[in-house]
Amino acid sequence: MKKCLLALCLLISKPALSQDSVLTRKLLDTLSSKTMWGRGYTNNGLAKAADFISTTFRAYGLNPLEGKSFKQPFSFPVNTFPGSMSLKINGKALVPGKDFIVMPQSVGKTASGKLEQKDSTIFVAANEGIVVVLKDKLTWTVSTELADYTGVEVLKSAIGQPEAIELDIEQCFIPDFNANNVCALVKGTRKPDSLVVFTAHYDHLGGMGSKTYFPGANDNASGVSFLLSMAKYYAAHPPAYSMAFICFAGEEAGLLGSKYFTEHPLLELSKIRFLINLDMVGTGETGITVVNAPLHPREFALLNNINDEHQYLAKINPRGKTANSDHHYFSEKGVPAFFIYTTGGIRAYHDVYDLPSTLPFTEYQDLFKLFTAFNQQLMK
Repeated sequence: MKKCLLALCLLISKPALSQDSVLTRKLLDTLSSKTMWGRGYTNNGLAKAADFISTTFRAYGLNPLEGKSFKQPFSFPVNTFPGSMSLKINGKALVPGKDFIVMPQSVGKTASGKLEQKDSTIFVAANEGIVVVLKDKLTWTVSTELADYTGVEVLKSAIGQPEAIELDIEQCFIPDFNANNVCALVKGTRKPDSLVVFTAHYDHLGGMGSKTYFPGANDNASGVSFLLSMAKYYAAHPPAYSMAFICFAGEEAGLLGSKYFTEHPLLELSKIRFLINLDMVGTGETGITVVNAPLHPREFALLNNINDEHQYLAKINPRGKTANSDHHYFSEKGVPAFFIYTTGGIRAYHDVYDLPSTLPFTEYQDLFKLFTAFNQQLMK
């Protein structure tokens, strides 16, 4: 009988344990979908993602961090490419995103001309204001500025020696693009005025033309989906301290959402016990890296002690202070913070190959256990 009861308990508990992974995968697929259009600046992608996150917070039973809305509006300039996106080199049509990318600061242009070689990788059509750069890998980004030329980066393996170019690129510079940070709260049961904060940026690169978008599964639909699943857990199991969950816009454009939040905070920054920023947490075969580890030795030791006891992750790698994600402006304001990302696995980054279908979420369960145990220790 005891064996039967044990087997029954295992059958019951296993789906409950894996359910969070199923939920997180569903959230990831939605955030990385064509509907969200790369969570960027065309096809209303960023706004759709903000609405989805707000709706999810509300459905999970969280409250807005301040007032009645989960959204904190702000604006910034951004260069966009909403329409035509075609390129021919030596008469060969190239595929946007796979064979070439437009330099994000480029002006739009419809033109053709002969290319002159400037060095081993740079070619120009000076009269047309066109620059072509050959690359081994295509890595796109976002620009808040506008140049006076049109630049394209072309994959070396896609063409031979560039001699002639034809392009048709539509571009629109938006001086005041409207965006929102999305912020929610679970009120603590014992010390509601003290906070543990989880953050993740939900924006990505958006679309390049009318047919190409950048899914951004690992960067950073992984962090947002993880954050949302944690928000659901804590809404159902309120902890001693209050828990804030903040999803930032504008990270890819220069940490603009987190900068705005720290300049216009919706909570007292001095009341934050600790902040963990999640960015690119969809792998983990070789462990995690913790930025700011030397700044907070006590908390880093606590994280390692928990991991050593339970053997959740292969390794926890320390890294020094760096301004490479949304933790940065909080650190500059004196808020104790870690930026954590997983290591190993797929290497897709800022390209069209960062797909939900290729993201393993290798260490999701172990990360979840590590963070909840860490939070519990912080709140003692």
